Amino acid sequence: MAWAPRPRILFLEQSRARRPYDKIATMTSTVVPLTINGTGSFDADVESAQGQPLRGLSIGTVQVNITLRCNLACHHCHVESSPKREEEMTWETMEHVLSAADRAGAATIDITGGAPEMHPRFRDFVIAARQQGKDVMVRTNLTILLQPGYEDLPEFFRDHRVHLVASLPCYLEKNVDRQRGRGVYHDSIEAIRRLNGVGYGIEAHLPLDLVYNPLGPSLPPMQSALEGDYKRELAARFGIQFTRLICITNMPIGRFLHELQRDGRAEQYMQVLKNAFNPATLDGLMCRHQLHVGHDGRLYDCDFNYALAMPVDRRTCGHIADFDPQRFLSRRITTADHCYGCTAGHGSSCGGAVV
Repeated sequence: MAWAPRPRILFLEQSRARRPYDKIATMTSTVVPLTINGTGSFDADVESAQGQPLRGLSIGTVQVNITLRCNLACHHCHVESSPKREEEMTWETMEHVLSAADRAGAATIDITGGAPEMHPRFRDFVIAARQQGKDVMVRTNLTILLQPGYEDLPEFFRDHRVHLVASLPCYLEKNVDRQRGRGVYHDSIEAIRRLNGVGYGIEAHLPLDLVYNPLGPSLPPMQSALEGDYKRELAARFGIQFTRLICITNMPIGRFLHELQRDGRAEQYMQVLKNAFNPATLDGLMCRHQLHVGHDGRLYDCDFNYALAMPVDRRTCGHIADFDPQRFLSRRITTADHCYGCTAGHGSSCGGAVV
């Protein structure tokens, strides 16, 4: 049976002033009381759908958060990175990561942050992973490439054939600057120009993926359709190119949750996610196919659990120095109701839509 969303509900009173992002696909004109279940509601829906809790299936990717330092402080950042953050991974832990990736048979090292490029041993880590035969993916905010000391990164990335995943939450300037800060759109476009100049987004072996996330509490649109809009608009406006678009749902955590709570919209958004729970996404959830390592070496099921300080089940290996692939794969995945963000609609992952 094809997936269909649960009944759609409006939780805002009619008299309340509406913002541009209030046009949520899951709303009708009916006002009803709102009840949010506590932690465990997600687990109940999963077990109802597949008869058992979520467990690991494979380890194709080792995702590593090497620093929380960033040159930006975006409104939607779930790990709440900023220039003031000082947390970063030690080189010893990075060596443990590379060893664990080999033992797990993982093909990809996915490097994230913060702005991972700001880690003092970022380049050493990339080089070591490539020498080990791993595909390397770096999640960049683009603007860092224009900062003093980082201007040569496009050539570095090209020379080591790094797969780039870059945040650009809209092709319109006002929407990007609203979410990420004044001037970020202009700098992001310039960074893409420079990346195009060395072949990124143009040559097949130099992929440049862009990441979209909604401005407010709504689900992303169809990824393939929005990708067409992005490619048309960015080519027409600036003559720039990219490889593919990744649509990611805003998770109700971090700064985005704080903003929802200030506006009195947190419960409403959680219900939007719950109403859109799609069992077809469960097999492809990123937590079932990856290992996530926090800056301190502790193990998590995903970057979102890392942001919430929810490590892997205590009965499995808790630190990368103690990593055992079989024990990790047999774990029950740690979940809470924020996980509805990954199962809503077409699903959401670090690689985009799931179905």
